[in-house]
This record gives sequence, C-alpha cells and structure tokens, in this order.
Amino acid sequence: MIQSFGTAEPDQQGSVIYVGQDRAGHWLVQESHGLLEGRFISREAAWRFARSEVHGFPGAVIVLATEWLVPAIPFEPALERAA
Repeated sequence: MIQSFGTAEPDQQGSVIYVGQDRAGHWLVQESHGLLEGRFISREAAWRFARSEVHGFPGAVIVLATEWLVPAIPFEPALERAA
C-alpha cells in the first residue's frame, strides 16, 4: 500500500517517486517508470534526493511506500550473482 503526501491521487500520466525500504533495510528512491533509482543509508538522505529529483519529472509526486520496494538494480557483488 502506498501513502501519498500532498495530493489525493497521482496523475496517471505523471510519475510517482517512491521512497521506502527494501527487505534488507536499505532506503530506496524509485520512479514509477523505471527512469530513476537510488540507494541510501538513511531516510533523510532518500527524501532529500527525491525532493531534488522530482523537478525533473513534470507532474510527479513523492509518496512514502508502506510495502517493501524491490530494487531494479541488484546490490550484491557480481560474483555472488553469478554463483
């Protein structure tokens, strides 16, 4: 479930920038069309990044993810992925 801040419903044509955690506890920022992803050590850093990037996506809103986010980019070393 996603909780929205500042708007009742995001524009269907606009982007949604999600801020939340993955199952490992990393803070992630993800854009709904896969055009942006970042990994952060703190919630504050993730929100700061999301606020700085939202202007690059006209009509976008930032929402707090209330479910786990799944990273689009794997974070484990390449050697672990190959095994």
